[in-house]
Amino acid sequence: MNNPQDIRKVILTDFRRYEEAFASALESDDTLLSQVLDYIHSKRGKQLRPILVLLSASLCRGVTEKTVQTAVALELMHTASLVHDDVVDDSPMRRGSEAVHTLWTNKIAVLVGDYLLTRVMHILAELRNVTILNIVSDMGAALTAGELLQLHSGQSMWISEEQYNKVIEQKTACLFAACSEAGAASTGATQRQMTAMKQFGLHLGMCFQLKDDVLDFSDIEDIGKPTMNDIRDGKATLPLLVSLKRAAKEEADHICDIAEALANKSPHIDPFEVEQEIKSFILRYDGIRYAHQEMEKHRKKAIAALSIFPDNKYKESLITLLDYAISRVK
Repeated sequence: MNNPQDIRKVILTDFRRYEEAFASALESDDTLLSQVLDYIHSKRGKQLRPILVLLSASLCRGVTEKTVQTAVALELMHTASLVHDDVVDDSPMRRGSEAVHTLWTNKIAVLVGDYLLTRVMHILAELRNVTILNIVSDMGAALTAGELLQLHSGQSMWISEEQYNKVIEQKTACLFAACSEAGAASTGATQRQMTAMKQFGLHLGMCFQLKDDVLDFSDIEDIGKPTMNDIRDGKATLPLLVSLKRAAKEEADHICDIAEALANKSPHIDPFEVEQEIKSFILRYDGIRYAHQEMEKHRKKAIAALSIFPDNKYKESLITLLDYAISRVK
């Protein structure tokens, strides 16, 4: 059991209930909206977040109808954030396919994202669960704050590791934390159980984003997005940050200069040569290895959070999901 498809088998019946509910939430009588929503539905990713909701609930007191609807709400919110992020980042591709705003327009993409958020509000209202409502609303605020912080921090390659960790916690890890905590809350779990699941999800999310940042320097073909994307967007991630910190000032300044020239699409550089120089620099100063060491720290904290639960197939599957987040190649 080493990929999302295998993990899904442990909760297969409940996952099928989720899939039906998610498809229903994307139905619309409006022709244009229906076309866009059908496209979004056909391009879904690995479904890690709904899997996390269902596994968390299973580990606590068992999946309920509230669990299924919570999984739908969180996946809709995640989907809306991706549609909006692609507009903000002017990213033409999403998961190896054209982004919504590329196929249609920025205006349509923003409005479709807004529509998905209204569907989230409707589902949460029907749940009549203040705890889940608070979890999701807090997570939504954190996602926005993370985007703003990254936009601000992205103006310079010289950000601290502390700033970087704050960005990825708000942009990515908070959603994983919300999925695991809300999954527990949907079953009427105790506060101790919800806190444990939130911590598990948080550290899982940190591992997931750290791995994404490592993969951005990968030479592996077909990882689902262009490599060196963060550098081209002017974003410094952990492998580069720690390498800059370890290098002599003159060399670090040079790397920053060429990275900024790449981000600004300077006509005076060869993009391929610059990318290779930055990759070599990061390898030379063990930036990738350091990121893997940080992942292992978060892995240990995530597993420790699960220690209050008895050993069973759901706990085992959550640990497998954690290991998948670290070992995946795309």
